[in-house]
Amino acid sequence: MRIVVTNCNTTQSMTEEIVRGARAAAGPGTTVLGLTPAWGPESAEGWLDSYLSAAAVLDTLRTYEGPYDAVVMAGFGEHGREGVRELVDVPVVDITEAAAHLACLLGRRYGVVTTLERSAGQIEDSLYTAGVARNCAAVVGTGLGVLDLVDRERTEAAFVAAAERARDAGAEVLVLGCAGMTGLQRAVGEKLGLPVVDGVGAAVKLAESLVSLGLTTSRAGGYAKPLPKRRIWAPPSE
Repeated sequence: MRIVVTNCNTTQSMTEEIVRGARAAAGPGTTVLGLTPAWGPESAEGWLDSYLSAAAVLDTLRTYEGPYDAVVMAGFGEHGREGVRELVDVPVVDITEAAAHLACLLGRRYGVVTTLERSAGQIEDSLYTAGVARNCAAVVGTGLGVLDLVDRERTEAAFVAAAERARDAGAEVLVLGCAGMTGLQRAVGEKLGLPVVDGVGAAVKLAESLVSLGLTTSRAGGYAKPLPKRRIWAPPSE
């Protein structure tokens, strides 16, 4: 089984970190390949970054020629999920949606701990579109930017502080609200005494399940193949 994991930004070191987490979750015989967009934001933090990221990820998958059986979209709350499902003929699993679905199996209400507070609105909208917003108790920011997550000690401390706020709001399960947080779940879960779901790992396992069951995106209705028309793909010049 071959799973492609798309980073939502152009930072290669983050792609490598995401792929490490994805491979740790993957079963025997599953190959994980990370794709980094050639253009777009170096970190996705806000509406503008998110829309640019969506176009860049779509362009990356449109031009990728290698074989793959499923796509995992590793951008928490970022746009593009629905477009990718129209574009490709394999299952597409978004880490935001995957983490929320697994969290709902573990507790009545979950909380998302993310990077900057400005990302909360996007995440809430993404959860609503996926049909899992009702069970979300809170989306709480750590105050850290995406590229700040390389400092693991600082990230862990900020996550725990934010997670306590989510727990106080009624969360029984916590979700890592950024692909760059992959790997934190065990350490912070033990400190907080709550299950912590990593979106990358959740998405990989769900993607494997869909492929194993022979299931893929329905073409009846909203995810029908795009209508034939001329499309201009022109990434910004340097």
